[in-house]
Amino acid sequence: MRALVQRVSSASVTVDGVVAGEIGPGLLVLVCAMQGDGERQSGWLAQKIAKLRIFRDDEGRMNRSLLDTGGAALVVSQFTLAAETKGNRPGFSTAAPPAEGQRLYEHFSAAMASQGIAVANGIFGADMKVALVNDGPVTIWLDTED
Repeated sequence: MRALVQRVSSASVTVDGVVAGEIGPGLLVLVCAMQGDGERQSGWLAQKIAKLRIFRDDEGRMNRSLLDTGGAALVVSQFTLAAETKGNRPGFSTAAPPAEGQRLYEHFSAAMASQGIAVANGIFGADMKVALVNDGPVTIWLDTED
């Protein structure tokens, strides 16, 4: 699985003019299941992100995790993280098929929530508008293949 994680002061996702999910301080997590991924990758990624020490401590160093801060996570499915960009038109053939992608997206969200993190979600497969205030800015790319 792949994820693009952004430390945010706030974030929201809107579908057809209606807010589907929103958070205050925490992480915006754009996530994509790749072909061959399963619950092992989804669970590992959720634990990695929950423990990722990218929040400031009292001395201003990135030394605290989402679990330490009590922040929330806005989890949004984004198959375009699977983009192959050798040519000018991206290809997405390495993304998991939609049904499997949705299952793993939901598993990932549940795995985040099972760690005591407040989780808000986008709507899988919808045309979403994502708004965020990137804090730092801090943006981290994670891939279970790495």
